[in-house]
Amino acid sequence: MTEAVFGIKGKDFVIMAADRTTAFSVIKMKDDYDKIWEVEGKLFAALGPTADASNFVEFVEKNIRLHTLRTGRPLSTKAAANFTRNELAHALRKGPYQTDMIIAGVDEEGPQLYMMDYLASMEKVNKAAHGYGAMFTFGLMDRYYKNDLSLEEAKDIIRKCIKELEVRFVIDLGKYTCKVVDKDGVRTIDLDAEARLGPRGGRTCIGKAAPTAERWPGAGAAPPPTAAALGQGAVSPRAASA
Repeated sequence: MTEAVFGIKGKDFVIMAADRTTAFSVIKMKDDYDKIWEVEGKLFAALGPTADASNFVEFVEKNIRLHTLRTGRPLSTKAAANFTRNELAHALRKGPYQTDMIIAGVDEEGPQLYMMDYLASMEKVNKAAHGYGAMFTFGLMDRYYKNDLSLEEAKDIIRKCIKELEVRFVIDLGKYTCKVVDKDGVRTIDLDAEARLGPRGGRTCIGKAAPTAERWPGAGAAPPPTAAALGQGAVSPRAASA
């Protein structure tokens, strides 16, 4: 799948990022599609054919919501992940969903991250990735991950993963959606906007530096005379040199 989603579990949070592209065959259909759903205060990221991913996540979301209405108690992250895995396994024998998922949440047991593939195989992990992006980002996450990861350190790892895909992957996946779940709930963060701000809110230069007098010969010199000035008797630089 020409998609990418990755998640990292931190000290008291889980951060997740996914590309926004949906495609049919070789045609890009959308570049602003959100592949990370919020379900009862948890994050569900799903990759695969858009119909399978959205239909299955919506089915799971309604059933988890129904359980909360019936019992008055929300499902824990572990229970929600096991329910999702069980439904995906049942669908294998009837109408399988080609959907790979990452599920994250924070509850009494702390931050939790689960990785699940379309064959309903699930594992509790510290870092996860799906799609072609997994081929490029698992090494980076292994290199920089640590148990007491702070949110800023996790954001930096996510930026490294996105940059690696931009440099190495043959297909441009465009922009990414990034979300964080912690004890205060789910929120969306703009990694691009934060990257343009310095440590104290000052802006940093992204890309090439602006040309200066040293880098651009002739910068700072007087501009050449205009045609109107030449018509009033001004001497052209070429005529003066002649």
